[in-house]
Amino acid sequence: MFNILCFGDSNTFGTNPKGGRHSWNVRWPGRLQQLLGKEYYIIEEGMGGRTTVWDDPLEPNRCGLSALPVALQSHKPLDMVILSLGTNDCKAHFHATPRIIAKGMECLCKEVRSFNYGPSYPVPKILIISPIHILEDVEHSPFASFDKTSPEKSRLLAPLYRNVASEQDCLFLDGSAVAKASPIDQLHMDKDDHRALAEAVADIVKTYFEA
Repeated sequence: MFNILCFGDSNTFGTNPKGGRHSWNVRWPGRLQQLLGKEYYIIEEGMGGRTTVWDDPLEPNRCGLSALPVALQSHKPLDMVILSLGTNDCKAHFHATPRIIAKGMECLCKEVRSFNYGPSYPVPKILIISPIHILEDVEHSPFASFDKTSPEKSRLLAPLYRNVASEQDCLFLDGSAVAKASPIDQLHMDKDDHRALAEAVADIVKTYFEA
């Protein structure tokens, strides 16, 4: 059995743009489990508001770099870690440029690769998923931390994340190429986009493990 950790934010958690949380068989990690079957074990580790490396005074305990070692330790052995973060780094009060956000993703990759898993435990392969695009109306949404600069930042992340993946020997998926945010809340995916993302991830996972 291949063990795969999905470490991400609210779109990994499955926040429903209509409110609440998508059910397990709708959100993309659950659909990924269904697509891959019993030879794979998909571990969901999504949290709304999670960033790559930032501590958020408005939403405490959301720093990915702080939470990632705990997840690596508690879920090992791991064959793959999927890192799907960056949307929340686009919040106005972080003042982070796209290049800085990409450096945050690089820090997470280095943490996965350098973590002390212990004897007999493998170092997992990394798949980076760059975020779906934030929609233009987000500054008028209920999410006060996003402003008019946030959508443009999100649109610039994919090529930067691709470079990080190349430099860190990671797999890469441009999330915005296969899925989009709902116009209901400008940030979160509906069920069809969760399905599309899961299918794209499944193709990459199968190609890697079953080649």
